[in-house]
Amino acid sequence: MSGTHAYTVRVAEDPADREACFAVRKEVFVREQGVPEDLEYDAYDAGAVHVLAIREDGVPLGAGRLLYGPEAAGEKTGGDPSVGSLGRLAVTREARGLGVALVRAVEEAARARGLTAVDLHAQTQALGFYERLGYEAYGPEDIEAGIPHRSMRRSL
Repeated sequence: MSGTHAYTVRVAEDPADREACFAVRKEVFVREQGVPEDLEYDAYDAGAVHVLAIREDGVPLGAGRLLYGPEAAGEKTGGDPSVGSLGRLAVTREARGLGVALVRAVEEAARARGLTAVDLHAQTQALGFYERLGYEAYGPEDIEAGIPHRSMRRSL
């Protein structure tokens, strides 16, 4: 991360935190990557656990979310209720080194809920990042929001 600011990564605690997560996602996915805004936000957001990386001065730097339970077990984890789904991992340009801390925060939230593994749907260009964190790709490549993706899983 550039600069010398300290930051924390934590579960989003209130509506302001959740809005900060959405602001990061809009900056990264909608503005930088051109994902249509109506695809970026979905019905899963309401029941998800959101994690937030925030600079000491209150500037949001990164976000991610964990889906679990019946909502995740449907299409996100192949029907396995013991597996959570990590998604919407976004880090602002100035803080691109924070991805690892956000992934680990989502994994910790999954452990705290008794989950045994975490799945994700990674942009193909990010496979190496997730592999270094212990995720293994499975299944074919597919296209989501015009961007190639692969499914990945890590046991906790």
